[in-house]
Amino acid sequence: MTTLKLRAGEWVEVRSQEDILRTLDKRGQLDNLPFMPQMFQCCGKRFRVYKRAHKTCDTVNDYKGRKMKGGVHLEGVRCDGQAYGGCDAACLIFWKEEWLRRVAGPLLPSGSVPSSEMVASRDAVRVAGCTEADVVAGTRAIAAQDGPEPTYLCQATQVPAATEPLAWWNVKQYAEDYFSGNVTLGRMFRGFAYMGYRSLINSGIGLGSGLRWLYDKWQGHTGGVPYPRRQGQIPAGERTPAGKLDLQPGEWVRVKSYKDILATLNPENRNRGLFFDAEMVPYCGGTYRVLKRVSRIVNEKNGRLQEMKTPCLILEGVVCGAQYSECRLFCPRAIYSYWRESWLERVPPPAAAPRTASDQALASPRA
Repeated sequence: MTTLKLRAGEWVEVRSQEDILRTLDKRGQLDNLPFMPQMFQCCGKRFRVYKRAHKTCDTVNDYKGRKMKGGVHLEGVRCDGQAYGGCDAACLIFWKEEWLRRVAGPLLPSGSVPSSEMVASRDAVRVAGCTEADVVAGTRAIAAQDGPEPTYLCQATQVPAATEPLAWWNVKQYAEDYFSGNVTLGRMFRGFAYMGYRSLINSGIGLGSGLRWLYDKWQGHTGGVPYPRRQGQIPAGERTPAGKLDLQPGEWVRVKSYKDILATLNPENRNRGLFFDAEMVPYCGGTYRVLKRVSRIVNEKNGRLQEMKTPCLILEGVVCGAQYSECRLFCPRAIYSYWRESWLERVPPPAAAPRTASDQALASPRA
């Protein structure tokens, strides 16, 4: 099939179930990437491309960059977790270009009738060796089909198998970031400038604290984000504080200041085991709506459903921006950040809640 080379912002239509089954092997995979059961409900529907998924991050092993062939993310199309024990992670789904076709816009021309290619067949008909039942069966690791605790197999657990290593110094990825529409020149310049400055701080020349102070001063003057890699203040071995607000989906919160959050973290930047990442710092001080409570997720490392000892939250539109991590700079995966209630404070709903189109698209856990 001809490579589409889709760009961010273009419109696509998800092909019919029959067409997609023809691309899959008996495991329900294409190039080792699973087509997950909940994706069938998107067949025949139109979506706008959020980002080209030519690269991603490896959350199974080492959080380094990985190269993917012919992948995209679609706006608002996230995993609902129903096929995976009710996983709450709401991951942005990967789509192979073979499962899509380029269209002119979101709507069919007036008075037109959808062709058979646009209509999703729900029949479990064997097509090229794969059926819908095979796709459903593919959500479990074969060796663990009959075990008391299922071992799940999803797109997140399969990232290493569906991708190739991608070194951070490979400049071709950054050219594709720009020409695909994933990243603007301004954002790219800021990302590289930060990486250069961080390298200077970590160079061992003894000016780290002064350079961080200078960074904060400049960012404070320009309204930017403070230096995002600092160490938590709770001494090693001491228990980190727990907050309990019983926040529910739809409520509004303000993220506490970076300084206040550092006061809840140990030297490993963890609060009761949950890591506070540098990618979360830009959201400090902002006001957001609670999307959902996270009580269980599939552990990508072993495929097992993991209950959260202390439930956490995800907030609408608050995702990893991949702007402070050199090994996955500009990764388009947009993973939701997990938040402890001790990092938040409840606030009344704003009179007018400004939300960008990107926030609206990413907040929806459809599919």
